[in-house]
Amino acid sequence: MMSFSEAVGTCLKEKYVNFNNRAPRSEYWWFALFAWGVAIALSVLDSLIFNNPSGYGIFSTIWGLALLLPSIGVGVRRLHDLDKSGWWLLISFIPVIGFIILVFWFIQQGTRGQNRFGADPLN
Repeated sequence: MMSFSEAVGTCLKEKYVNFNNRAPRSEYWWFALFAWGVAIALSVLDSLIFNNPSGYGIFSTIWGLALLLPSIGVGVRRLHDLDKSGWWLLISFIPVIGFIILVFWFIQQGTRGQNRFGADPLN
């Protein structure tokens, strides 16, 4: 199991655009918490500074663009941990249903031991 700082460091430094191998649940969810938390804070900042009630502004846009590739990468690696192709991430384009399916998969325990995408990241 990864700690918060290990997960964020792994996603932003070591595996910034890595779409290979596997990511355990802890890596995915700690990174998601970090990304969402900073995005909310930046939306509030955008609202306060630019008087924009929607919350979308320059800071949150830059943050979203900076995290686009690492977010896709960790999602693909998380699917690989479940022995699923990373292409399943495209199911998120189906409104509501796609999101629910991905969340369900992402909370599942990964494949124990080796699978076709590599060694168990928890070993």
